Amino acid sequence: MTSIIQDLINALSLGGLYALAALGIALIFGVMRLINFAHGELIMTGAYGLWVFRSLPWPLMIIATGVLVILLAVVMERVAFRPVRNAAAATLLVTSFFVSSFLQNTAILGFGSRPKSISILPGLLQSIEIGGVTILRIDLVVLVVSFGLLAAVGFFLGRTLIGIQIRAASENFRMAQLLGVRGNRVIPAAFIISGVLATVVSVFLIARTGNVHPAIGLQPAVIGFIATVLGGMGSLRGAVAGGFVLGALTVALQSRLPSEIAGYRDAFLFTAVILILIWKPEGLLPTRLEGDRV
Repeated sequence: MTSIIQDLINALSLGGLYALAALGIALIFGVMRLINFAHGELIMTGAYGLWVFRSLPWPLMIIATGVLVILLAVVMERVAFRPVRNAAAATLLVTSFFVSSFLQNTAILGFGSRPKSISILPGLLQSIEIGGVTILRIDLVVLVVSFGLLAAVGFFLGRTLIGIQIRAASENFRMAQLLGVRGNRVIPAAFIISGVLATVVSVFLIARTGNVHPAIGLQPAVIGFIATVLGGMGSLRGAVAGGFVLGALTVALQSRLPSEIAGYRDAFLFTAVILILIWKPEGLLPTRLEGDRV
């Protein structure tokens, strides 16, 4: 029972982190039909921001990093994606790859390709014992913050004017424009939320690993994209569900696979994802028609 409880907490913690990464990608896809592979570079920017501002007290360090990532997200939308907003999907995809490559190579030129060590919030790596269950503090914090942030985003999209406009744009962008929704308002707002989510992911990623390098955002972005596909392209609820499913599968495989084949965990994980998509090719929570996106 102790092992099961520990695995459950680990699965919810990892799933929450995956869900935040997936939600940032799904949100942009909802309003622009853009698979933003440069989302990984927002996470990378957050990681380097933490390294640059490491001398500040940790609240100011996180706030300064968040401002930096949000500014980059807004500039990314304004400079790279707004001019090609009405272009073909292939053009948007190529633009996304270009932005990702440009930012990653800029980081290499500015900081070098070798990993840099940084220790933030070291107390999170200590363990506590609750009812005989040993739990890392970072798992509990990630669990609480991710659920709280997901709830906050849900409230924002469902109860605020700009959030409802984002939902309308994700349902049918053209119709939303005819009804008075301004694309130049809702799309930057979606990028700002994406930047906030990327900042949170980068903080927990660096707190856990302690290493910063130019490709640090690649794995979270890939996992977020897979979770988005697994949940159902265009569905924000599906992206969140896909993140938690991936987290649960990852922890289950890590703890249950024999040590001889534990190194092939990701192969088993992606095989499971393929089987799920064969069973439900539209995703776990598919959209209705053009997009029950939220």
